[in-house]
Amino acid sequence: MANIERYAAKSVFDPPAYSQAVKVTGAQTILFLAGQVAYDDKGNPGHPGDFVAQARAVFRAVKAQVEAGGGTMQSIVKVNTYLTDIRRRAELVPVREEFFGKKGPASTLVGVTTLAHPDWMIEVEAIAVV
Repeated sequence: MANIERYAAKSVFDPPAYSQAVKVTGAQTILFLAGQVAYDDKGNPGHPGDFVAQARAVFRAVKAQVEAGGGTMQSIVKVNTYLTDIRRRAELVPVREEFFGKKGPASTLVGVTTLAHPDWMIEVEAIAVV
């Protein structure tokens, strides 16, 4: 089993919502999750216009992918989140906390003009170690 240590250098601000760095030792398996978006049961964009519902669907998909690979949400060491409206950041935080708790993995949040379909408002990719 991998040992995952979340930390921040003493000279660097340690934010409450994510880890500045993650050290992994003893890893046997690394999972690279493609960007997850909200799909409906027919493969179309799910929850058009509802950012919070899309965010929950995205994190449920991330959770399902990491569990299918033998890990848990705590196995995730890095997430990249892409938002089509960066002002949604405040709405994102409580949804992230539902899945990661108060202190999530090392994270990057980027505002983008559009995703692969204009109805998608959020996409999340992740790296996990098992």
